[in-house]
Amino acid sequence: MNLIVANESHFKYAEDICDTIAESAKVRGTGIAKRTPEYIQRKLSNGNAILALDGDKFAGFCYIEVWGHEKFVANSGLIVHPDYRGQGLAKSIKAKIFELSRAKFPDAKIFGITTGLAVMKINYELGYKPVTFSELTDDPEFWKGCQTCKNFDVLTRTEQKMCLCTGMLYDGATKKKAEETKKMNGKAFTRLKSIKESLFLRRKEEKSKP
Repeated sequence: MNLIVANESHFKYAEDICDTIAESAKVRGTGIAKRTPEYIQRKLSNGNAILALDGDKFAGFCYIEVWGHEKFVANSGLIVHPDYRGQGLAKSIKAKIFELSRAKFPDAKIFGITTGLAVMKINYELGYKPVTFSELTDDPEFWKGCQTCKNFDVLTRTEQKMCLCTGMLYDGATKKKAEETKKMNGKAFTRLKSIKESLFLRRKEEKSKP
């Protein structure tokens, strides 16, 4: 299986990608935003998509959407062709698009909304945390993309505060700060341990003196 950053030479897969996404939503009976081949081609051409190919056969796909002047990015449209499901391919694609997102948009928060438990689990393993919709982008263009979802009425009734999807967010800045704090705490603990050991040794030496 070859996981690659897509480009214009992969336009021929756009219709297959759209059909697979639509069929998957129909089988699962869940809401999903529809994509057109033209929209998918734009993602393929700007280097913001990961394509999984088995030889020249389409196997899976995911793309990056950029919102709020690059303050937020979303990894969207994750799909695996039925012939390749149950092999861990979705997880591999998700990890690859996550890596690409962090490389291209290092200062952005990465988020997603999904009804799929499998996707939630993958996101959690990558470091995403469940959040309220208010912590996601407020870019109206993002939420406009939900209009083709069968559950859009739920989103509008709740004034965009909640829906059947779960919002998940990866904040690299917060994670880095937490790691730095943990590192500092680790150093402080090591230093404290060293001081205590020195005091213990000194007391032991004093007691052993005649």
